[in-house]
Amino acid sequence: MPARTPDRTDGRTPAPGAATAPDPAPAQDPARAAAEEHFEATLAREQRIEPRDWMPDGYRRTLVRQIAQHAHSEIIGMQPEGAWITRAPSLRRKAVLLAKVQDEAGHGLYLYSAAETLGADRQDLTERLVDGRQKYSSIFNYPTLSFADVGVIGWLVDGAAICNQVPLCRSSYGPYARAMVRVCKEESFHQRQGYELLMTMMRGTQAQREMVQDAVDRWWWPSLMMFGPPDADSPNTAQSMAWRIKRHTNDELRQRFVDMTVPQAEKLGVTLPDPELRWNEERGHHDFGTPDWDELKRVISGGGPCNAERVERRRAAHEDGAWVREAAAAHAAKQAERSRRAGKEQAA
Repeated sequence: MPARTPDRTDGRTPAPGAATAPDPAPAQDPARAAAEEHFEATLAREQRIEPRDWMPDGYRRTLVRQIAQHAHSEIIGMQPEGAWITRAPSLRRKAVLLAKVQDEAGHGLYLYSAAETLGADRQDLTERLVDGRQKYSSIFNYPTLSFADVGVIGWLVDGAAICNQVPLCRSSYGPYARAMVRVCKEESFHQRQGYELLMTMMRGTQAQREMVQDAVDRWWWPSLMMFGPPDADSPNTAQSMAWRIKRHTNDELRQRFVDMTVPQAEKLGVTLPDPELRWNEERGHHDFGTPDWDELKRVISGGGPCNAERVERRRAAHEDGAWVREAAAAHAAKQAERSRRAGKEQAA
């Protein structure tokens, strides 16, 4: 027998068998209902949501989280390679590396600007990063032990980024999708630059070839972890795909990266450190081993080799640059005041 429920009008429990009227459905705001319908129809037509369009709070929060994490990753990602600028083996390599690190800074700025269109504050995002309240890609918490690491980051890390980011050019949020077009073009150049560096080293001495293989051994598994946890353990993937923020699952992107990278490794002459890696004729894809997901959780939680170092350097750079931000704000205010006075004089 179903449990009796109290009558919501007078607080008394109805007699057994007495009919109870269902609770009235809450009235829905017609304007909100129309906005929700327009939002869903826009997604269904594969069109873009723009900053002034209505969007669900969850959609906005998901975008801010994802774009902020992406921006943080670009800025923190300057550190591992930036450490080798002063130690590059030639003027050409130094110039290439300087240009690449500068590109990564630009990517971070594009993405912070995209987050600001959602109402996020750049200062607040930076404070959340240095306070540990927002994350960045786990890959940047590993050390660069040799110059070969610079090439492997370009080949594997930027290659994984390309697999992950090219579909974002079709993301449902307009500012994010448009920013990704330029980011992906530059990342593609970075990937080719890294591969060219490794190819040059593999044609060099035995010591250089061993250096490249050692770097590949250290960066392969962290590169696979860049795509995030397996789909079964990814709490945000299903909703992000329903909203068309993401276009592919973590496991789909990971498989695409492996299939793309194996023939490149064969051409390069290096061995990928996975004894389970082999072509599966039936699936039409490569089988590969399982990354150490416990390590991923540990690194994301702050236990990686360079977590503390990366965040502390970002904190110091932010604090050291406070005077620049203050000077820029003062200059902007002065220019705005001059424009206001000029406008009043013209009106007079």
